[in-house]
Amino acid sequence: MCRLVAYVGNSIPLENIIVKPENSLLEQSQDAQEAKLAVNGDGFGIAWYDGPGAPGLYKDVLPAWSDANLPSICRMVKSELFIAHVRASTFGTTSRENCHPFTFDNWSFAHNGGIGNFALIRRKVENLLMDDHYNARRGCTDSELFFLLLLTNGLQQDAKLAIEKTIKQVTQLARDNNALSSPIRLTGVISDGTRIFGFRHASDDKSPSLYLSGCLDHGGRAIASEPLHDTSDAWQGITENQLVEVSKKGVRELPLSL
Repeated sequence: MCRLVAYVGNSIPLENIIVKPENSLLEQSQDAQEAKLAVNGDGFGIAWYDGPGAPGLYKDVLPAWSDANLPSICRMVKSELFIAHVRASTFGTTSRENCHPFTFDNWSFAHNGGIGNFALIRRKVENLLMDDHYNARRGCTDSELFFLLLLTNGLQQDAKLAIEKTIKQVTQLARDNNALSSPIRLTGVISDGTRIFGFRHASDDKSPSLYLSGCLDHGGRAIASEPLHDTSDAWQGITENQLVEVSKKGVRELPLSL
């Protein structure tokens, strides 16, 4: 399993979330507390926004703790909204193209979990994609394909409906192709550069963990696989089949209709 974090709020150095906290994403890359695998060393990535348009993107196949450039980049780059991810691969080779976050236009996406027996339904999921989204595919992971299907299903117009439709389609394909013997587990964060959406769903109700922070010292909020600080009352667990939308305007919690 992987670990992820997303932040929105006042502009801050990336290191305030990714490097400095006692349980930062960098720390979780070596010693995750709420994952099957404590080590997440199959690459990492960061997508950050600086105004409208496509985000900046930095990804590599090195373990996050091995990249000597990462602390410097996180210290110098400031952003009001960013997503970061450390990978423990479940499907797909260790390559830069398979590292999260994935991006398309102004959208970015990072995922923790997996689509069980993905090889049995991969071709059928690909067939559902619009041409623009199919042609945008660079890697071979279930995560990237799920993101592209979200876009095909209208992510730009209504994130909640797109997430619901995509989960239902993937689940139905798995059911029709006898692939649910291995569960579908989806924990993800998505952004359009102004908002962050975080959600959890699993066919066996055991999706990877996800938390929403209270107001942090620098005025923003974070969504993370694990609390970044040892103050459990400042972090709220996001429940199964729940969608959380976070922006500078506040937080909306919406149940997913599945």
